[in-house]
Amino acid sequence: MHTAEPVSSSPRTTGTHPARDAPPGRALVRHGSLRRAAPALILFAATRLVGGVLVTAWALRAGLHPRSLFGQSWDARWYERIAEWGYGTFFPSAGAQGMSFSDLAFFPLYPALIRAGDAVLPIGRVNTALLIAWSAAAVAAWGIYAIGERLHGRRAGIALVLLWGLLPHSVVLTMAYTEPLLTALAAWALYALLTRRWLLAGALSVLAGLARPSGIAVAAAVAATVAADAWRRRREGLPQDRAAWAAALAAPLGWCGYVGWVGAQTGRPLGYFDVQDRWGSRFDFGRDCLLYVKHLVLGREQLMSYMVLAVVGAALVLLALALLDRIPLPLAVYSVVLVVIALGGSHYFGSKPRFLLPAFPLLLPAALALAKARPRTAAVAVAALAGLSFFHGTYLLTVVSAPI
Repeated sequence: MHTAEPVSSSPRTTGTHPARDAPPGRALVRHGSLRRAAPALILFAATRLVGGVLVTAWALRAGLHPRSLFGQSWDARWYERIAEWGYGTFFPSAGAQGMSFSDLAFFPLYPALIRAGDAVLPIGRVNTALLIAWSAAAVAAWGIYAIGERLHGRRAGIALVLLWGLLPHSVVLTMAYTEPLLTALAAWALYALLTRRWLLAGALSVLAGLARPSGIAVAAAVAATVAADAWRRRREGLPQDRAAWAAALAAPLGWCGYVGWVGAQTGRPLGYFDVQDRWGSRFDFGRDCLLYVKHLVLGREQLMSYMVLAVVGAALVLLALALLDRIPLPLAVYSVVLVVIALGGSHYFGSKPRFLLPAFPLLLPAALALAKARPRTAAVAVAALAGLSFFHGTYLLTVVSAPI
């Protein structure tokens, strides 16, 4: 990274309000945006390619099928079943009393895309699922770069993408999971909010709400940003923006629509939360998480659990730093809601870093530090993160038997 390039915060994009100088009718990205993002996308692709090659090499050594690891591990099998047969699969649990597993816990956008892609691509459902996830990860990286560049310049945008691609659990970005899809939709929705493309932000929020339960964080960001803009307009004596209010009203419709549909299928208005409860997943304000942390401190567990604890701790520190740095309101609300959902839910402690993967704004303070660092310091930091990410990703997919 060239140290002569300035890294600064634009006064138009920091603070609590989105930029006010971007006409809503313009294209979402400026001419040449993809060309400027190319270095970040190449670095991101390189990190994921190296990680994938290492997983593949170790899997073959252990007698495992690499494609099955990436495309049919844990939740990926549920998405494949939904894409093939639709909803209706149910498994009682043989090992956990009171738990049962219904595919209604999984939101519909990703399996719908797999089904549509499988209808036109002659590569099979598993390969189609992986192709969609990888494409979504690339689109997400582009959106993350666009946000980083807009807020703090090109080097910060590249650093933000690189850090996201080297998170300890970033191997998930090469799996048939929904985190890449949610992150892509969230990143561009947040960018649309920063540039006041209200209707586009609302539409992307609807899709995010159909991708994952935590997609509601995007709707929260839209609602908070619209409310802040409305308050500013009222204070300054300006007319209200109808498009902004339309976006705020539309934003939660995807999430609410699916939750309502599950309620109709189960015969209970809040049936979706009953389904999650039978999976052992409920919102307990972090009680289960704290009890598990206590268990880790007082007892002994496998390496994966201690890495999860480190990631959770780092996420909380980064959230505090990002809020102290006054990141823009949509990024702050989105990040806070994601962290609350991830850490406030019970059970599946090992999955919490995966739940936090879409919370890329948390990495902004670290990205700024990396962008300002001397080239040798930055290279050492990136090499260390890469080693940790590649080792841990290979370990998670080829050694650990617990779901991630």
